[in-house]
Amino acid sequence: MKLRDIAHARTGDKGDTSNIAVIAYDPADWPQLEAQLTEDLVARHFARTGAREVTRYALPQLCALNFVIRGALAGGVTRSLALDAHGKCLGATLLALELPSVD
Repeated sequence: MKLRDIAHARTGDKGDTSNIAVIAYDPADWPQLEAQLTEDLVARHFARTGAREVTRYALPQLCALNFVIRGALAGGVTRSLALDAHGKCLGATLLALELPSVD
C-alpha cells in the first residue's frame, strides 16, 4: 500500500532543511503509520537528495508524524538551482512511498 492511501502531507522549509508532516486520514490508521513510517525508512527514501539526517517527531493527538530532513534542499532557496528549492514536492514524493507489508 502506498503511504498516500492512508495519509496526506504538508511541507515547509528553512534553509537547507525540509519539514514534512504526514497526517493520517483516519485515526484507525495511526498505529500503522506510527509503526511503519520510521526515520530510517524516510532517510532511505530521500537518500538521493543528499539528505544527511532525518528526525521524526510523533504527534499522536493529531495522528501525525513530523519529519525534519536536513540537507534535502541542495542548499536552500537562496543557494539552490533546483526547480523546487522550497521542497514542496517532497511531500508528494514521500506519499508515493510503498509501506512495508503488514503480516
